[in-house]
Amino acid sequence: MTRIRLALPADAAALAALAERTFRATFAVDNTPADMEAHVAQSYSPAHQARELSEPARTTFVAEGPSGALAAYAQLRAGAAPACVTGPAPMELCHFYVESADHGRGLAQELMAAVLEAAAQEGAATLWLGVWERNPRAMAFYRKYGFVDVGAHTFVLGSDPQTDRLMARSLVNAGAA
Repeated sequence: MTRIRLALPADAAALAALAERTFRATFAVDNTPADMEAHVAQSYSPAHQARELSEPARTTFVAEGPSGALAAYAQLRAGAAPACVTGPAPMELCHFYVESADHGRGLAQELMAAVLEAAAQEGAATLWLGVWERNPRAMAFYRKYGFVDVGAHTFVLGSDPQTDRLMARSLVNAGAA
């Protein structure tokens, strides 16, 4: 049984480990070790995760597996959206990762349902995200939830400028999928 809940400050170390593991599993094969190390050092320390968990503009969800260990996480961030995101009241889905061992078990669908509900409850009418242009599996997953490509921006991984596709969907009069 999976339990999805809001992340707590006490989750910072476990969240940092999960975030680093899932990021490496997703992107290490297509990036240099130096760029991966630079990004991981900047983004996935327990201190960095603790800062993000304390930011009022962020809402972080974690999914616990049967053992109680974290198996997935997602993070919403309120704030300005890029110009290509034209819907009203935008909110960013800035992180959405599931342990590879849990792919295909419905965990991602449960987590997305929680994210969509929370974003709407927080007053968002548009949800947007950035996904690496070389991650077709993630893009297909987001399309299943009504996200459409609306533009692009640059994401710098270490020293490598990469292109993220920006995807958005309306939360107004829409179901979970």
